[in-house]
Amino acid sequence: MPPPGPVTLLIMIVTGLVSFYAFNNPEFRAKALFVPAAIKRNREYYRFISSGFIHADLMHLIFNMYALYIFGRFAEPIFGGLFGSVGGVAFLIFYVVAIAAANYVSYQRHQDDYHYRALGASGAVSAVMWPFILYAPWAWFAIPPLPAWLMGIGYIAYSHYADGRRQDGIGHSAHLWGAIFGLTVYVTILVAMPEEPDLLQRFFDQIMKPEWPGRS
Repeated sequence: MPPPGPVTLLIMIVTGLVSFYAFNNPEFRAKALFVPAAIKRNREYYRFISSGFIHADLMHLIFNMYALYIFGRFAEPIFGGLFGSVGGVAFLIFYVVAIAAANYVSYQRHQDDYHYRALGASGAVSAVMWPFILYAPWAWFAIPPLPAWLMGIGYIAYSHYADGRRQDGIGHSAHLWGAIFGLTVYVTILVAMPEEPDLLQRFFDQIMKPEWPGRS
């Protein structure tokens, strides 16, 4: 497996530092939270992005950064292959825009709800998941024990279901729309770049050749 690239490491380090600072500075945390009513009333648009660099607690931070570590080490080199010397910049833009995109539906729903708060990088990590899935659709996960492509479909389906219930305090809307954003944008990039046709072809070729655990 490839090591994490410099942009992935940079995102992890910055997110860790900002999150730890927010753990110990409630005033900063309050200003960085995703609060749709504050965005609408005070035009604090920075909250669309700042909220993706703070976390509720240490376990929340570790889980998201571990997922970014797993997916980012595949996604970042793919962007490098697509965009050459500016691939790292393209990956960073993709990640940052994904934070805002994942929050947009929640903003539309809660822009007049003065009690709604959200935070975390889950939406952006959900977006980064899809370049990994399209690159290695038969990569197997231990939890859940599924191939990557099936896990991706199941993730979107479950996020849609859980978002409709809205009973556990988890931002399933960000997970859902982050994943949809990542899938849509990445496939659009591949379709719009005819000089890289083998990436999509590679995905379809792999899907037609299942790789089950233990297969030699």
